[in-house]
Amino acid sequence: MKIGVPKEIKTNENRVALVPGGAEALVAAGHSVMIEKGAGEGSGFSDEMYLAAGATLGKDADTTWGGADMIMKVKEPIAPEWPRMKKGQLIFTYFHFAADQTLTKAHMDSGAVCVAYETVELPSRELPLLTPMSEVAGRMAVQEGAKYLEKLYGGRGVLLGGVPGVPPAKVVVLGGGIVGINAAKMAAGMGAHVTILDLSLERLRYLSDVMPANVFLLYSNRHNILEQIKSADLVVGAVLIPGAVAPKLIRRED
Repeated sequence: MKIGVPKEIKTNENRVALVPGGAEALVAAGHSVMIEKGAGEGSGFSDEMYLAAGATLGKDADTTWGGADMIMKVKEPIAPEWPRMKKGQLIFTYFHFAADQTLTKAHMDSGAVCVAYETVELPSRELPLLTPMSEVAGRMAVQEGAKYLEKLYGGRGVLLGGVPGVPPAKVVVLGGGIVGINAAKMAAGMGAHVTILDLSLERLRYLSDVMPANVFLLYSNRHNILEQIKSADLVVGAVLIPGAVAPKLIRRED
């Protein structure tokens, strides 16, 4: 198979879909890999590293897309890339189609075969390609939230872990999945008072066994959510419905 890896052009997207080690493994398996020049630079991988792994370099996006049976990307193709898609071409990336009707229609019209990373499931119903990004998202949510609680960034001057004589911040996490558990771990590790809400009692029982003592668990319903956000310093939305738009659990007027 001819595999093309174009450079990501979405704003502030610095990742690359294939690292040099992955390119080497695909070449060893008999495939050909073309990396667009400069595609790996934002992630710290030079063109020379890909050449050493057995890949070739595409001089531009048109070249990389044009000769490929399969395109590997990180983010969904955006409007300038749509004309490059062709019928029967396999496109493997994060799509999140449920959130964008225009994007969905453009890909249907192209005739390309689109496989969304976020919907690939194991027999156990785990999402192996979404899990690493969810781990990052959960941890980053608390890291960014802590920053924006600082006065310098318009916050109330709240320190997540508090100090002797001052109580810690209250962090509310909506959802006890991969994003939620990583957000809770990060917030708890910083000393915050953490509450996780989830619909699954089985999941809450599991979290009860693995979470530290400063993490508290509640069944998720409208009443409990409203009660918790009244006194929350930081709220993390961590609810996932695979292949669908995440539900809006908090309204602006709340």
